[in-house]
Amino acid sequence: MIAATPAMSFPATAPGAALDAQARQISAAVAQGDEAGFQLLYDRYHRRLFRMAVALHQGDETVAHEIVQSVMLTAAAKLKPAQSEDHLWNWLAQVARQHSQKIWRQRRRRPEHTALADLPREAEIPQTDDALEQSLDTALLSLEPDDRQIVEWFYFDGASHKQIAARLETTPKAVSSRLERARSKLRELLAKRMTDAT
Repeated sequence: MIAATPAMSFPATAPGAALDAQARQISAAVAQGDEAGFQLLYDRYHRRLFRMAVALHQGDETVAHEIVQSVMLTAAAKLKPAQSEDHLWNWLAQVARQHSQKIWRQRRRRPEHTALADLPREAEIPQTDDALEQSLDTALLSLEPDDRQIVEWFYFDGASHKQIAARLETTPKAVSSRLERARSKLRELLAKRMTDAT
């Protein structure tokens, strides 16, 4: 493995040409086995991949985390230098969809674990990343503001139950209960969005 390059770092946002250059550098580093390059790939894309996976699986964050991990493992093994930011994202998104479809197929073969009626037909899954992100954003906006905040803190900002409890001046147990209720509502909203979109 090529030695990591700690000096390689980029701002969170940049103009299109700069983003394309960064995507080329990151993907080339990952293709060469560079650990710093892989860390940058993870830092830049894991939240967006997670949002996509949450939408694909109607709020199932456990599966979403599994998909993100699988995408990153696949990237470490198979990613080739990308030509642009869009090229790199589209590759990652396609891998995420492939892993997602594999999980749905596995669940269909094991109906004893998941009711068949709970599984969407492939046509019911939005076909564009923008549609998936819009479905998630719309579902989040449909939550009560307090519920939306706690979901975003936990799933998208990575805050722990303890950290959220400190922010809300409550207990981690109370946070866990509120989060479970919000999570259940989000799943319902996403399932409805998927159904209405077909």
